[in-house]
Amino acid sequence: MAKKKEASKNVLEREYIIPLRRHVLGVPYYRKAKKAVIEIRLFIARHMKSENVSIGKYLNEHVWLHGMKNPPKKVKVTAVKDSEGKVTVELFGAPKEEKKKAVREEAKKGAKETLSKEAEKLEKEIEDKKEHKAEEAKKVEHEEIKELRKEHPKHAPKMPQESQSQELRKKEMIPPQRKG
Repeated sequence: MAKKKEASKNVLEREYIIPLRRHVLGVPYYRKAKKAVIEIRLFIARHMKSENVSIGKYLNEHVWLHGMKNPPKKVKVTAVKDSEGKVTVELFGAPKEEKKKAVREEAKKGAKETLSKEAEKLEKEIEDKKEHKAEEAKKVEHEEIKELRKEHPKHAPKMPQESQSQELRKKEMIPPQRKG
């Protein structure tokens, strides 16, 4: 019934045919697929001697393929136990997926390197733009100062012009109107 394969001392891989018919038989029709998943977990926990059982994507889809009312009568699975005691159960013949954590970490490292390079380039461009703007601002300021010196003599700066209503008030001493 069960074939034993030991790839290394820490990993145990076995194939099982799990009967589900007798466990699902007396259950209400709207709970049959859920009960089948529970029985798969119990069967694997009993046979692999581990409480930490996770069901794979393809096995779950196979159990729920015909809806919750009609799960399969038996399922052939592959159970793999790792060195930490975690058991992963997958449908027999399902493609093996690489560990996503390792792939994600490599992707993050690559992304961080590219982001840091791009960030450095952007910082350099921003600094160059700031320096260029500062130089232009200094040039414009020097030109404005030169023009002001030509237009206005040093000893007589030009006063800002007042509006006509303010001039009338000063001359005629009209009190300002209250608002509100």
